Amino acid sequence: MRYIFIHGLGQTASSWDDTLSYMNCKDEVYCPELLSLLRGSEVEYGSLYRGFSEYCGDFDEPLALCGLSLGAVLALNYAADNPGKVGSLALIAPQYKTPGLALRLQNIAFRLAPRSAFKGMGFEKKEAIRLMGSMIGLDLTDKLENISAPTLIVCGENDKANKTAAEELGSKLKNSRLEFIDGAGHAVNTDAPEKLAETLSGFYAALQK
Repeated sequence: MRYIFIHGLGQTASSWDDTLSYMNCKDEVYCPELLSLLRGSEVEYGSLYRGFSEYCGDFDEPLALCGLSLGAVLALNYAADNPGKVGSLALIAPQYKTPGLALRLQNIAFRLAPRSAFKGMGFEKKEAIRLMGSMIGLDLTDKLENISAPTLIVCGENDKANKTAAEELGSKLKNSRLEFIDGAGHAVNTDAPEKLAETLSGFYAALQK
């Protein structure tokens, strides 16, 4: 099994370092930089998803996809479109139907934020704004029935913005379970890396029995 960890917007591939340091992954682990997946294309969700699909397409065996926030959306989208390629899903702070109002408010916050706030994010300010705007109206509801891979849904106990979506997604995916991580907000991989590592390790270990 090959494990692919997909970071969220506002993060980089290195955001997984602490979580992975607590895990004993004997298989191959990959943490792509989302910006690199665009390969020079315009920064918008369609281009990013195409780049991610091409990236996953380079691997032959079933993949263990683990994504946070935007990374979870990409993983969920890919699993729905390519169910035979995905052996398992771990979705952290996921949304299957992007909340238009919340995205618009986030976009306003991004526009008001100084450019320095985007330092180290991977995306520049204007790119992050464009990407968020391109996701308004994204809805994977009708595709969820395609997913049969074992799925772990994770949400930080303090992540109020994503709790409802996580619970709804858990009720819609036939082979899933939901876990809440105490003391964590939205960015579970950096808020509570050890607890997340323990949860993921237990999930992956159970699949190998």
